[in-house]
Amino acid sequence: MANKRNRSIWHPALMPTWLVVFLLYCLAKLPMSVKQSWGEKLGRLLHRKLKGRVKVCRKNIDGCFPELSDAERSELVEETFVACSKGFMETTHVWWNDVQPYIDTLIINGKEHLEEAQRRGKGILLIGGHFSIFDIALPFVAAQLKKPGYMYRPNNNPVVDRMIEQGRNRYTDIQSFDKRQLKDMIQFMKEGGEVWYAPDQDFGRKCEVFVPFFGINTGCITSPSWIARESGATVIHVSQYRHPNGQYEVSFSPIFEGFGENPQKDAEDWNAALETAIRRYPSQYLWLHKRFKTRQKGDQSFY
Repeated sequence: MANKRNRSIWHPALMPTWLVVFLLYCLAKLPMSVKQSWGEKLGRLLHRKLKGRVKVCRKNIDGCFPELSDAERSELVEETFVACSKGFMETTHVWWNDVQPYIDTLIINGKEHLEEAQRRGKGILLIGGHFSIFDIALPFVAAQLKKPGYMYRPNNNPVVDRMIEQGRNRYTDIQSFDKRQLKDMIQFMKEGGEVWYAPDQDFGRKCEVFVPFFGINTGCITSPSWIARESGATVIHVSQYRHPNGQYEVSFSPIFEGFGENPQKDAEDWNAALETAIRRYPSQYLWLHKRFKTRQKGDQSFY
């Protein structure tokens, strides 16, 4: 039988997914304050229920923040679940509501670095990370770009994939690329495209270099170096935050000069930039995935 991704979005087997989409649409229409309140409650509930994911999160945080007390690390684990749940609520908001008021009050740091990269006229590779506010931050970042794009993994369910793609393209003409479209993405960048790419996950056997990340020897892919080298794009790091007062921030790093010449150094540089960004609001990073699962020969298993 064909998998869900190859089915028509109106296939009877996908009707339950359409019901979920409708419920998410109804949720999206609630005031943001209500969604944020519900997000906090949901996060604390999931923290109590998802024991396996809590164990992964705690292991990550124990390894990355040994300077914190046991109580502080326990609190950070719970706040990570809260931040992720709030991020889910924000995602529904951005897919079906106007986010211009948030763009109007957006805090932008390092805009001069982005403008310098744009003046070079060679396209831009914006290396980011998996923070809890990725989807609502997408239009924030895109609003600063001249020819925005991003790399993503398509959802196997065509209804969900349609919902995500339409939601992300609601406010701006942003071009998406998956891993099978790397050549297209490189051509897009050669023509001045600016692509947001988050390579900060564990890709198993595809990890080619190991670099320090919070003091832990961490496996990384070298795709960012290859993309930069093939496209000739200027490379900077981008991070995004939710402030306690409800305001949002996007921050651009200085340009990574010579990026693409040495994959080992490149990975060290973008991981160092990501670590610095995470330390501002540690709970807003996606600590729920097994970032340190792949180990270098001789390293002890992390999980």
